[in-house]
Amino acid sequence: MQGRDGFASSIYGLLFWLSLLETMAAVLRLRGLRITGRLTQVCIAPTLFLALRQLRRDGRRAWLTLALTSLPALIGHLALASWRNRALDPRLRLRPGIYADRQISRLDIPTATGPVPALYVVPHAETRTAVCVAHGSGCNKTFYAWPIVDMLLRQNMAVLLIDLDGHGESPRPQAFPAIVHNIIGSLEWLRIRHERVGVIGVSLGGCVALRAVADTAMADALVVLEAPIWLWYTRWHMLREVLWLLQPAVLRLLRDGSPYHIVHAWESPRIRATIGTRDLIEALDVIGSLQRITATAHGLPLLLIYGGSDAIVPPVQARQVARVMPPWGTLHLLPHASHLSLPIDPRTLRLIADWLREMLITDG
Repeated sequence: MQGRDGFASSIYGLLFWLSLLETMAAVLRLRGLRITGRLTQVCIAPTLFLALRQLRRDGRRAWLTLALTSLPALIGHLALASWRNRALDPRLRLRPGIYADRQISRLDIPTATGPVPALYVVPHAETRTAVCVAHGSGCNKTFYAWPIVDMLLRQNMAVLLIDLDGHGESPRPQAFPAIVHNIIGSLEWLRIRHERVGVIGVSLGGCVALRAVADTAMADALVVLEAPIWLWYTRWHMLREVLWLLQPAVLRLLRDGSPYHIVHAWESPRIRATIGTRDLIEALDVIGSLQRITATAHGLPLLLIYGGSDAIVPPVQARQVARVMPPWGTLHLLPHASHLSLPIDPRTLRLIADWLREMLITDG
């Protein structure tokens, strides 16, 4: 009899967690986490109430039941949500083709060191502004890029997503100074087609963008996210970054895709390199690039954003950048943003959208 009671309590515990998770997914509009349809949503509240009522009969044992069933319920919910929403893959929005609000073309951008693989995303409405987006180390041109692409399209800006040397589809290994020409050549290509051109660099991409503009690249606006001055981290720092993924900025991705597709969006080819990333970042010289921009590019609109909880590029580096950045530049240190969450954080996207709209559209 006790075995039957224990089994029944476990079932009610699972029902409680599944109903609670489904309620949270509905309230937060995380459609990729939903396991019920509109017709079955009405059953969630009664199921939750019934499970709580039955668990109350167990008294103190109910807390143990809830603790033991929480992890299986979470795993089961993620599996069910992934299966039900298996067609909800946000990466499909970055495939070449014609869509309701955009046209995407797969291109090879000619540069001084060879072709750069790219996706050229153009809104259907006529636009005279475009932004080149350079990804971080170990990533590629589509790596969690749909939030920033959607944001730029809402501003009626064209977007050029590029693979830096050694990453994605690039035919060349990561090397210095060749990688700088990825940005220089991409901006030259955009300038032929658009009146106003900006660039957004993320982490390593930010270092490359700064160096390119400090050298010869012509940009009307430059956005740099979490660009490191130097790179040093341990497994503990990486663990901190993983733990910081459990925050609203990351969970919001489940509005766009299923848990399976959000996790698999992390996939990217291994880096091919003739120079290690740490040595490359030192060679790109963020501080020196900023000093040269200050001396030669008077008034170039510059926005720098760092994360207040970044374990890879700690806030001390942001303070070093602040000391040498041009007086007309703007730096934001976003509280609670980590290295992995900053590029997709809604606060980051709003800052970039408002700033680029002012610099590339209002002033243009």
